[in-house]
Amino acid sequence: MTDHALRLLLDFDACAQRDKGQAAAFLHRRDRKFALTCEQQGITPGPERWMAQMNHLSGPGAGTSSAEKTLRFWHRINSGFVAAGTVFGVLTMLGLLFYDGGQRINVTVIVAFVGFQLLLALLTTVQSLVGWQPWRGLLRRVGSNGGPDISGRLQPVLMARAAQVGGLCFAITGLITLLVMVVLQDLAFGWSTTLDTDASSYHRLVTAIASPWAWLWPAAAPDFVLVEATRFFRASAGQNGMNPARWGQWWPFVAMLWTTWALLPRLVLSLLAGVLIRRKAAHLLAGHPALRALMYRMETPALDTGNEHNDAADLPDTKTSLSLQPLPNARIVLRWAGAGDPELPDIISTGKNLITKAGGGMTLTDDRQTLNEIATQLAQESCLCVLLFTRSWEPPTGELDDFLTSARELWPKGTHVALVPLANRVEQAPDAHLVQQWLRFAARVGPEFVTVSLLPDYDAVSDTGRGVVE
Repeated sequence: MTDHALRLLLDFDACAQRDKGQAAAFLHRRDRKFALTCEQQGITPGPERWMAQMNHLSGPGAGTSSAEKTLRFWHRINSGFVAAGTVFGVLTMLGLLFYDGGQRINVTVIVAFVGFQLLLALLTTVQSLVGWQPWRGLLRRVGSNGGPDISGRLQPVLMARAAQVGGLCFAITGLITLLVMVVLQDLAFGWSTTLDTDASSYHRLVTAIASPWAWLWPAAAPDFVLVEATRFFRASAGQNGMNPARWGQWWPFVAMLWTTWALLPRLVLSLLAGVLIRRKAAHLLAGHPALRALMYRMETPALDTGNEHNDAADLPDTKTSLSLQPLPNARIVLRWAGAGDPELPDIISTGKNLITKAGGGMTLTDDRQTLNEIATQLAQESCLCVLLFTRSWEPPTGELDDFLTSARELWPKGTHVALVPLANRVEQAPDAHLVQQWLRFAARVGPEFVTVSLLPDYDAVSDTGRGVVE
């Protein structure tokens, strides 16, 4: 769940960075089409569905390398902390339980060490909440810039999770080592301190520490007799006549001390670190500037006016050097947005191997299936050409531009699209000014991929438009 939230944020940010190189009109048409498709399907468009659609349109193997690189980097950091915590947990417990048969194992040292571990765990969580990064220089040396971008703003919570997971492994292996040592060795525990502390004060201390588990395991809460009897001094160790069998009765307290005040806090704070990462990722995604721009594009209709200038006082640019081309003998017909309805003329349908449709009321999924179907048919054709019929009176849409962009990427190299605008009555030629807008559209898409043709039954475009089109 945590990795899912992170991946969504990083993928969205990487996609937003790529979109900076795209034209604003193209982004508007693409995202508006997505919003209209979601509306038709009765679902609410959001960043997660949008990213799924972008990945689907990009095809397999088009993942965001920057997001993957960031995730792999932090996976390596987590693995390093896990390995270090596991090793140091064993070594630390062996050091705390070192016993050579003479001096006893001092419970006071273990209590102080567990308190230090608890304090360290709490400080790790606090520094992630306030955004303090004392290890920023180290991360910069191992490959993370720690700058003001998305990855840099995630570093405090990601590093806190790595530290908590490493501390959890430290506590687990330390507890396992303690239990193994209890079985394999005859450990002798006692307590001592340089300060003038009597047994009653020390008993109150251990009673307070053992209060969380005293009701569950009474043997793990030392009584006053055990505390009083196991105090030792440097000068009189082993000379107070105490029964040596009682020296090992401290181990249940030590095991529960380590479990309750070292292991469980690390476990809770590790889970909390995952929650903080999800909240941070959701907060950064909700406040991402690209998300606000995306929502605006999805909510605002996209219009193609033909004006390539930014000044509102300029008139639309109607000049183009392109001219009509002869209609090729292609055997694949694509009807865009209902062109040719309700019935195709014989001149269009006769002798064709594939007649399909896209755009208009079709969904993005339907358009994608049409692209794949045409790609399969083109692989069997000797003529790599597709006849694309449109309604001449409807201006070129951003959806058609996006469709042709995807077609150029998916269809075999060298494929040519002959765009054929139809009049309201198919037996008539479209008006010259309507043909002109399709010539401008073909110039924008790329005349090496799209040209404009008319049906061969048209002797010529209307006399008033002959000089414009030819």
